[in-house]
Amino acid sequence: MPVTGVLHTVDAGVAHLTLNRPKALNALTPDQRELLVELLAGASADPDVRAVVLTGTGRGFCAGADLRGGAAGGERVAGDVARLIRTGAQRLIAAVLDCEKPVIAAVNGTAAGLGAHLALACDLVLAAESAKFIEVFVRRGLVPDGGGAYLLPRLVGPQRAKELMFFGDALTAADAECVGLVNRVVPDAELDKTAREWAARLAAGPTRALALTKQLVNASLDGDRAAAFAAEAAAQEINMTTADAQEGVRSFVERRSPEYRGR
Repeated sequence: MPVTGVLHTVDAGVAHLTLNRPKALNALTPDQRELLVELLAGASADPDVRAVVLTGTGRGFCAGADLRGGAAGGERVAGDVARLIRTGAQRLIAAVLDCEKPVIAAVNGTAAGLGAHLALACDLVLAAESAKFIEVFVRRGLVPDGGGAYLLPRLVGPQRAKELMFFGDALTAADAECVGLVNRVVPDAELDKTAREWAARLAAGPTRALALTKQLVNASLDGDRAAAFAAEAAAQEINMTTADAQEGVRSFVERRSPEYRGR
């Protein structure tokens, strides 16, 4: 049976992944989560995809995991919860972080719990003025999942991260921009247009160089300087074998705009 609730289109080198369960504020079912992982992996492997936009329909970007399927009840065996988190929420967030194409989150409304972490794992975050970010876990007596305790301190520092996670207050788009969770806030009516413009710029860029840059930045906070410098040198070595790198240097010498082809 095909999975419903995720729209997928590819246009002009951009993969658009749209959560489409507006009545449930796009709360993620396990099937939707698995499809997103599959589509992100596919975007990485497809040379015709050079950027990804992730958004939702209706009033919510994503209200988190859909718990109505009984995930919170029933008898548990030791290890069940950890296994569920590893193969579920963490796997989804890793798919965004590891995607070899730049991923833009276009946050159109509420992003709560796993939904907030799904947005924050993206490389660039655009938010509509009506968007809200909520670390909802504490309201349910839960520990944050989906890599939240990894992502948030790296974005806003440990004390601000604790404030958001301890209180679970809704953060407006404007406040999210102030603390560094959002790249830009735009009027609701301009969110799709802005996301498409940013994605088009990325899709016209040197795709492999962007992938290597993403990898370097994501790894930079987890290692020491020596490891970061070694990774940078290796990335430069790899990138200089690409046609886009050669085109970039050649266009500079010839004093013209480069024409990157993602290879």
